[in-house]
Order: sequence, then C-alpha cells, then structure tokens
Amino acid sequence: MASRALWKGDLKLALVSCPVALHSALVPGGGDIHFNLINPRTGNRINMVAVDPRKGEVERSSLVRGYEIAKGRYVLLDKKDFDAVRLEATRVLEIERFVDAGSIDRIYWDRPYWLVPADKAAARSFATVVKAIERSGQIGIGRFVMHQREHICALEPREGRLLVTTLRTEDEIRPLAEAAGTTPHLPKARKEMLAIARKIIEQQEGTFDPRQFRDHYEEALADLIKRKRKGEELEPAEPVQDDKVVDLMSALKASIGKGGAAAARARRFTAARKSKRS
Repeated sequence: MASRALWKGDLKLALVSCPVALHSALVPGGGDIHFNLINPRTGNRINMVAVDPRKGEVERSSLVRGYEIAKGRYVLLDKKDFDAVRLEATRVLEIERFVDAGSIDRIYWDRPYWLVPADKAAARSFATVVKAIERSGQIGIGRFVMHQREHICALEPREGRLLVTTLRTEDEIRPLAEAAGTTPHLPKARKEMLAIARKIIEQQEGTFDPRQFRDHYEEALADLIKRKRKGEELEPAEPVQDDKVVDLMSALKASIGKGGAAAARARRFTAARKSKRS
C-alpha cells in the first residue's frame, strides 16, 4: 500500500523548481509487535483522554499550544498564529549548497524520507535536478518547514529519486563532556593486547547487510504471544549470566574464533529457543 505524503511543496535549485511530495522512509512503529493498555478485569482497551486538572476531561479539538514563560503562565498560540509566521520554506524545499557526504559527522544525521515528483508534469524538472546532483558526486543541503519546525536536510540521489535525511543542528547535540561527565584517564594499551584485539576484529570483518540483523527480542515476543494464544503455561526465563572479565588478556585470547559478544548472545538466544520448544 502506497504511503501518504507527509509534506508537499516545491523542490527548488536556483531558478529551477518543481512540485514534490515527501514520504517517510521508515516503517511506522519500527516493528511488527505493538501493545495497547488493557484493563485485565474487563478486557477493554484503555483510551487516553485529555484532562484539565481543575475542569476534568476536555475535547482535544478545543486545545491550543502554549509556551511557558513562568510557572503556570503560558503564551497561547492557535493555528492562525502559526500561519502568521510562515516562511517561504513552508512550501519550498530549497537546495542551498553542495558538500561531500563524508564532511557531515554521523551524529548530525536524523530521519530519512523519500522525495518524489508530485505529478507527471514535474517529472522532467525533478529528473534534471536528480541527475545533476548525481553527476556532481556530492549531496545537496537544503531546508524546509514541516510540523511548525524548520528542518535542515541532506539530499542524495537514489534510483531516480532523492533520499532526504533531516539533520540535527549544533544546538541539539549535547557535548560529550556534559553527557558523559568526568571520565577516568585511559591507560595506554599494551601492544600484545592490541595485536590480539586486531585479530578478533579481522575475524569479524565483512560488509553490512541489513538482512543479517534481526530483532531477537521482538522474535522472542512473537514466540511468547503465539504460545500464550495456545494456552501454554509459561515459566520465567532463566536470567542471562553476564560474562565477567577477570583477566583482560585471557578474555582476548578466549575470544579468538568465537565471533565476539554478539555471536555469543546469538548462540545463547538460539539455545534458549531450542530448549523451550523441546
């Protein structure tokens, strides 16, 4: 089923523009299993309602947004107020410059979207912009307004379309020192330990294939739901024993040929699944 456009406007590169539509590149919810809050006594799903602490339940349609200027004091804004500050970018995604993709630190990359021409008439102009960016070997940097917020974004050609990824601003990134606090001084690594660690890394080198990475927890939930539907009596899972590192050198040597912690977790998960089914 085709996705619904989240934003519609014009893609603009200098004096060239064309109508476009923006679609999310992510699966809604990020997974297949979703839960609702249920009253176990009645089996009814719980509805979330808007409640005024003094007046009780209120209609969501009657609510407006508020910006707190002091404790309990707000500046109220409705749709007309937001319309009054519309920027040109509200209906325009304008490409402002071109940069090397590698020049953008990965910490700034945020959410991916697909940008496509809005109609057949826009296809030729859109294709021209896509091909021009593709031949430049760079990615475009632009901005647009969606959900009452201006977004900086990167635009990359992908199979005749544009992958648009919103970028976080510097103000959104928490400095490492503030996030991690005071960290202990890191001692110099021993050469023999580095050599073994490098060998472990070489054993695990490969190419990234998203099909190889599955959500083991969600698979376990799906299995649990299936067994509950069958009426099986479920026993609490045995707690996972964390591998305690007593001696770093011994741990490094023992890791060679075993695929590291990720492989060990996968082996434990598979063994647990087999024991439950037997």
